[in-house]
Amino acid sequence: MKMKWALMVVIALMSAAAFAVGQDASSDKKSTGTEMRDTAKTAKKDTEKGAKTAGKDTEMAAKKTGHATKTAAKATEKDTKVAAKDTEKGAKTAAKDTQKGAKTATKDTEKAATKTGSAVEKGAKDVGHDVKRGADKTVDAVK
Repeated sequence: MKMKWALMVVIALMSAAAFAVGQDASSDKKSTGTEMRDTAKTAKKDTEKGAKTAGKDTEMAAKKTGHATKTAAKATEKDTKVAAKDTEKGAKTAAKDTQKGAKTATKDTEKAATKTGSAVEKGAKDVGHDVKRGADKTVDAVK
């Protein structure tokens, strides 16, 4: 961008110089060749100055881009570490919850089995008692 401006300045100066030479050719102390040489020197200096400024601007932009890239990389690294910690914490919590759930399920299953066993025992006793009573009645009836 600076080079374009420098080039435009050079063209403007050359045009102005050519116009001035054409207008004042008869009354000017300098010759046309001297005037053109002076204009070329001025254009050269302006171009060099513009190129130097553009170089500095490019260098500054590169430094800023590098700094921004470095900052973004650090932020990404930090976010990754936080996400890893959160994932690890979540996994530990899930493992604990699963372990608690398994213990609770085991206790509930044991209770249900105990109740089922007691009910089967009681039912068997009742059936046995009924059979015994039926047999006693049969024996009494036979007597």
